Amino acid sequence: MSVTLEPEQIERLFTREDGTYQFARWGRPIVPVIFGVEEQSLPPLKGAIEAIVAMVGHTMAETDPELGTNLMIFLLKDWEELTELDGLDMMIPGLGALVPRLQAAKASQYRAFRFDEYGAIRAAFVFLRMTGQMALRPAEEIGLDLALKSIADWGPNAFATRSSLVRGADGVGRLHPDFAAVAQAAYDPVLPASATDPSHALRIFARLQRN
Repeated sequence: MSVTLEPEQIERLFTREDGTYQFARWGRPIVPVIFGVEEQSLPPLKGAIEAIVAMVGHTMAETDPELGTNLMIFLLKDWEELTELDGLDMMIPGLGALVPRLQAAKASQYRAFRFDEYGAIRAAFVFLRMTGQMALRPAEEIGLDLALKSIADWGPNAFATRSSLVRGADGVGRLHPDFAAVAQAAYDPVLPASATDPSHALRIFARLQRN
């Protein structure tokens, strides 16, 4: 796997809009559930999630003892549908104000994380608006993209200049090797589940050099 990232680039992957560094990975087994998808698309979507979880060395489970499911994925045709989902406003504070912002930005996806007392991810809500190019993508590619972006709390501009996927000569979309390598390194058991010091990016970089 050829990785081309420098420490400063890794740091930017987890830098917030106010310039602070904030990293978090899952601190518990992942239990996904997918809403709004046709039955034939479920296996490739779930298979992609399983592949990413296995790639970073994390685990999945049948149920979360506290939440039941902790990775909730919603496929929508329009952001307005968010306001029609029962109980969602209890899980996503400020939902009423969020929908107009997503509509104005013509966003195609949105993620919201919840964290435990140690700063690790305890739950994630993923929303995909299935219109335009997104609706034309194979389920496997959609699954890889959403799984990679949900395996850690990436910064808001992490994927601004390069896609999470690259397309090979065979036309199949696969994980970008840089993002895959960073995700794997970030799940090294020696590293903390959350970090706010930019030196954490150097520790990820050091592990990339070993591979």
